[in-house]
Amino acid sequence: MNIRHAIAFASVLCLPQWAHAQVTVSKPWVRATVPGQKVAAAYMEIYSSENATLVGAASPAAKTAEVHEMSMDGGVMKMREVGRLALPAGKTVELMPGGYHVMLTDIAKQLKAGDSVPITLMVETADKRRSTIEVKAEVRDAAKPAGSGAPMNMMH
Repeated sequence: MNIRHAIAFASVLCLPQWAHAQVTVSKPWVRATVPGQKVAAAYMEIYSSENATLVGAASPAAKTAEVHEMSMDGGVMKMREVGRLALPAGKTVELMPGGYHVMLTDIAKQLKAGDSVPITLMVETADKRRSTIEVKAEVRDAAKPAGSGAPMNMMH
């Protein structure tokens, strides 16, 4: 181990406990819209190394961005905003069609396949510290599968 590696390792050991929480976002994408459509949904996978909570979202592409849940109730599909979404330690939480997603409302312009939508996620750790994660979500045709991608955007 050279001196740079030793210093880096020692500095990690001296970090406060809250700095060890790491949240990664992978496979972010947004469903493409048609002309005049004012809402869109964003999907992704979120992994946290420690217990954390997704407490909000924002995007310059829309007037509002909220974390929503779709569920079946008596044979009827219902959608509702959730104020908080648990991110259990060591587990991947999927935001996907038919489940949790980030709802973008009053979008400023049509979202076309190949475009990118910036989304800011607000995350709260178990000790109530809040941080943001900047995500660039690829706009995809509704029929195109989510695909794969390397994890991106970390919060420490």
